[in-house]
Amino acid sequence: MVPHKYAVPCIAAVAAVCFAYGQEFTDYIVIDQFGYREPAKKTAVIRVPQKGAGSPSSYAPGAVFEVINEADGEAVHAGAPVSFRGGQTDSASGDRIWHFDFSAVTAPGRYHILDKANNLRSFAFDIRNDVYNRVFKAAMKMLYYQRAGTNKPARYAGAEWEDGLNFEQDKRTRYFFAKNDASTERDLSGGWFDAGDYNKYTKWLADYVSNMILMYGERPDVFGGDYGIPESGNGVPDFIDEAKWGLAWLIKMQNDDGSVLSVQGLQDGSPPSSVTEPSYYGPPNATATYGAAAAYAVASQFFGGRGEAEFAERLRGAAVKAWQWGEAHPDSIFHNNCGDSWNKDKCPGYDSRKLAAGDQELSDDWDRVENRMNAALAMYELTGEQAYLTVFEQNWTELPLHKWGSCMQQYRFSQHILLMRYLAADYGSASVKSAIISDFTNAMAKPVGGCNHFGNGYLNDGYRSYIFNYQWGSNKIKADQGLTYYKWNIVDPGKDYKDVAEDYLHYIHGVNPFNMVYLTNMGGYGASKSLTSIYHTWFSEGSQRWGVANGTNPGPAPGYMPGGPNKEFGLDGCCPSGCGDPSNNARCGLVPIPDKNTEPPAKMYKDMNNSWPLNSWEITEPMNAYQLSYIWLLSKFVTPESQTSISPRNTVMSGKKGGVIYKRIRGGIELRVKDNAEVRVFGLNGALISRRTLIGGIHRISLTTLPNGIYIVRMAVDGEKAFLRIPAVGH
Repeated sequence: MVPHKYAVPCIAAVAAVCFAYGQEFTDYIVIDQFGYREPAKKTAVIRVPQKGAGSPSSYAPGAVFEVINEADGEAVHAGAPVSFRGGQTDSASGDRIWHFDFSAVTAPGRYHILDKANNLRSFAFDIRNDVYNRVFKAAMKMLYYQRAGTNKPARYAGAEWEDGLNFEQDKRTRYFFAKNDASTERDLSGGWFDAGDYNKYTKWLADYVSNMILMYGERPDVFGGDYGIPESGNGVPDFIDEAKWGLAWLIKMQNDDGSVLSVQGLQDGSPPSSVTEPSYYGPPNATATYGAAAAYAVASQFFGGRGEAEFAERLRGAAVKAWQWGEAHPDSIFHNNCGDSWNKDKCPGYDSRKLAAGDQELSDDWDRVENRMNAALAMYELTGEQAYLTVFEQNWTELPLHKWGSCMQQYRFSQHILLMRYLAADYGSASVKSAIISDFTNAMAKPVGGCNHFGNGYLNDGYRSYIFNYQWGSNKIKADQGLTYYKWNIVDPGKDYKDVAEDYLHYIHGVNPFNMVYLTNMGGYGASKSLTSIYHTWFSEGSQRWGVANGTNPGPAPGYMPGGPNKEFGLDGCCPSGCGDPSNNARCGLVPIPDKNTEPPAKMYKDMNNSWPLNSWEITEPMNAYQLSYIWLLSKFVTPESQTSISPRNTVMSGKKGGVIYKRIRGGIELRVKDNAEVRVFGLNGALISRRTLIGGIHRISLTTLPNGIYIVRMAVDGEKAFLRIPAVGH
């Protein structure tokens, strides 16, 4: 790996430092590219690749690392990096690692890490308490881009991702097994595209609605009403408006007898408004019905508490009917997209191929137990009827945590959070709670291995974000595991793992072997290196406009988190010569992909969106489930809007920097110029937005035409220079 200069960031806010000292940006020093909260534990990871991408590296970290204030180029902290595990190679990444702790730096500002001996520097980052607030909004807005059955005007989506009405045909969705029968038509418009395709899965969407309301309830003060969606400003937090969007579709999926339809299959096309083919729905099943019962019940209690009595009562009735149907039909099973030779044994008597892509049916007995328990707990919290609580308390021992002998699997996050929700409640059996706590604490005390994936594994990971396996959806597992640690004091009030939880967030934000933010298109939010592509039907390989963000075309919308590294990722089995015809076979070598035989698990990723037979969906496809796991973890470290260090409504700010006299006015800044000046405005990604040459007098620089955001204004006035961070929000 060769250190390199990133031309765009050097032009922008860090120009004075970068050019004055000749420092080069490097992927050897990785940090959270958005930054750190002021009181947070802060650790830069220094990496020297030994296996896989970037190896072999001859880089030797210097003896002294410094934290440099970007405003003046001065060092504010210095120290020696500490070798991780005595110089052993980190097994997950194939890198030798050092840690540089700079937690002592707490003053708000913009900084970078400098290896003084090698004259190499990290990307810039901020330190301030509200450092994740705008990132949080971008991540949440992903759900708006995923909305089905609506248009996306530039006012909300941005001109880059504007689109017309999509899936109007969902108002006339027919039953998959009676496609020619007009009497089966139903209005199933709305909801969210679930992942990289446009399908809508009832059980999964029900979980999204439930979890959105639950996570909101844990920190309601951080969910604002100015995220730039159509409902913004209506007096309701935008996150709740978004949950209500999904809930409206979920209500439509319920039949009169209480059962809930399993799935709605939509066709593909880019952009979404281009799709004209009809959509189809599948039959009801217990999986969808219990999931919906839980969502209806959680939502009924929540909206009832907000004074929406009529809506809450309607949801209560839907929840009771769904529960009753589920109890009467617990073995009602339906597998969609089933009938191929590899899975036809799951669907005897029917062929559901081409009805949505992912199979929404739960495959494990303990997942079905969990689904019923989740509904039962929500029903008890809504009604107070003991019978529901009894279902929960009599079945928890069927979950792997207990059944497998105090084992916490990384794939059972939803079960762990469900049990923690019960532990935190002011109701329930003391003996049951004691037994659950015993299983949790025994699992945490065990060494990692076998069926136990938690324990003290975080101590043995160079990037400070241990997971047992890098498999499909590993980024979600990272977020889930971080949130589990965050909530651990519910199990043991004497153990606080919040610093550990925050390290999992830093991994997603750039503290990883790629020195890359695992979110799309985040240059405008402070990231120096984020994803340029993602496997998504809208932002597909074949879309010139949205396929890849490249400076000319916008690429995918901001804030999407993909599945992440997957140690099993690889070319389709038909490669290199059995893919049907020469053109398909040629695609096997279209782009180089990581080789699972040589790459360590954490490096089994590539920023790509190529379809079959390159199968990039195994690593780069997003999913609402991934996104909400990330949002849930991120919400724990977001600052309430009333406490942000830069108020979006602050319109008066004046002073003097380096001899430059300025005043912050509504919509921009005012400069006093004696002879001449040059003013440049940059985005946080370093992109030059505007440049003006001024002569003597008082000048006003307007930012009102810019999208909401934070901008760097570089001023050279009468021979003096200064940099300002200016909010362009709320004009």
